[in-house]
Amino acid sequence: QLHEKQISDMQMSADGTHLITASTDRTAKLVDTQTFEVLKEYKSAAPINSAALSPIFDHVLIGGGQDAAAVTTTAAKAGYFEARFFHKVFCEEFANARGHFSPINSVAFSPDGTAFVTGAEEGNVRLHHFD
Repeated sequence: QLHEKQISDMQMSADGTHLITASTDRTAKLVDTQTFEVLKEYKSAAPINSAALSPIFDHVLIGGGQDAAAVTTTAAKAGYFEARFFHKVFCEEFANARGHFSPINSVAFSPDGTAFVTGAEEGNVRLHHFD
């Protein structure tokens, strides 16, 4: 068993060697596709709805957040509605992208790794390009 709660998303790496899972147990896990061994774990303060692996960098992108109904409009920061970047190997968060005001349900990298996209419960999609 990989997670203590529901798996909300999983995506395979471009080369097929790794799988990233996202769960409402507030973790995302990097898994070896040959052995199904958990190689790394990325922790969040809120449920994780989606996770993706960069095709060109050692980056993991996660998105999620608390139930929007449980977060007041004056405390949107407490909902953790930003997409968060972790170093794939060191498991350290190094950046985030804000803009949504409800939980992020889906994250993905472009095939060439030069952009990423997020989609949230409020119905908005945000496309971000790396410089």
